[in-house]
Amino acid sequence: MDFNTIIYILAIAFGFYMAWNVGANDVANAMGTSVGSKAVSLRQAVLIAAIFEFTGAYLVGSHVTQTIRKGMVDVSIFSSAPSHFVLGMLAALIATALWLHLATYYGLPVSTTHSIVGAVIGFGLVAGGTTAVKWAGVGKIVLSWIISPIAGGIFAYILFIFVSKSILQRENPVDELKKKGPFLIGLLGFVLSMSVIYKGLKLKSISFNRAIEISFLVFFMVSFVSFLVLRLVKSQRDLEYSEKLERVEKTFAFLQVITACYVAFAHGSNDVANAVGPLSAIVNVLKEGAVKQNAVVYDWVLALGGAGIAIGVATYGYRVIETVGKKITDISPSRGFSAEFSAATTILVCSKLGLPISTTHTLVGAVIGVGFARGIAGLNLRVIRDIVYSWLITLPFTGILSAILYYVFVHAIKV
Repeated sequence: MDFNTIIYILAIAFGFYMAWNVGANDVANAMGTSVGSKAVSLRQAVLIAAIFEFTGAYLVGSHVTQTIRKGMVDVSIFSSAPSHFVLGMLAALIATALWLHLATYYGLPVSTTHSIVGAVIGFGLVAGGTTAVKWAGVGKIVLSWIISPIAGGIFAYILFIFVSKSILQRENPVDELKKKGPFLIGLLGFVLSMSVIYKGLKLKSISFNRAIEISFLVFFMVSFVSFLVLRLVKSQRDLEYSEKLERVEKTFAFLQVITACYVAFAHGSNDVANAVGPLSAIVNVLKEGAVKQNAVVYDWVLALGGAGIAIGVATYGYRVIETVGKKITDISPSRGFSAEFSAATTILVCSKLGLPISTTHTLVGAVIGVGFARGIAGLNLRVIRDIVYSWLITLPFTGILSAILYYVFVHAIKV
């Protein structure tokens, strides 16, 4: 069996393993709070996430991906030795998958994008030295460690305080929901519309102003329909306060699931590149014999990535779901809605402003934000500490492991 065939088989195997780990770890971004608030059961969350993750990955996952994630490494250093580039991407694939598996085992939500970037930088340093790495990009990632959780946390804190004071803590929360619900639901429609255009389907043919117009139309339509629906809800003045609150929370549970479905769809469409990017790079080099900055992603590769993500969700996603949904803070449907909605909004705004952002870090920050609204005692600081440590370790861990694997591959396989 020749070199190309062996590498091809290994790349497919580890590409699927990588996708499996992406599903197992990152699915918590979509479904963790929904399970924690009991809006859906774990089994239902797994099924919903698997469907929307696969749909997003296969139907609208990018057909062109940067072979070097985020342009972190100068690919010209491999122009005379494309086989070394192939070995480097294989090393990055293995290193990232192993790190994600380890993090998932301990229930720690980490950024898959940062994981693969760290791995690419690792073998890039061995192959071309410090000058081969574009350090400005690394600086943006470090900046995102700060921006993502803080922005998500602040937004979620403010939103939940508003929901709490204007609806939940009022004498008749059902009546308050009927008054303020249409605005909140319409706002959700606006954000999801904008997010679908820019983060989900990536409809770049539509201008920003046009997207705003479409999203405002969605806002008014959704607000009007929800106003009509909520008018049918009886005020239930004869019920106890706790029973009224339960009725309101059921509405937030429904909204939370809708938001979670979007996050799963957008995650599948965006982060499938983390799973199949290295595999696509290897396949392209083996087919064309040259290294390119951009690689075509074939349909079968997207299908492989989507299937791996869905299976990862179904078989191993429960560990990180439990951390995000139950261990950081107690999650109710209203808190879960605030966290999910704030995370989606923060990602949309920061992406439009060109600020570095991580979906995982933003969502975790949002969950911390709604927990902090109850006071510092409402947070599990030990779990938060472990999560932050895992974020700081991600880049150096995958970078060092990838560098070691690349060095071993190059010296063990004389190509």
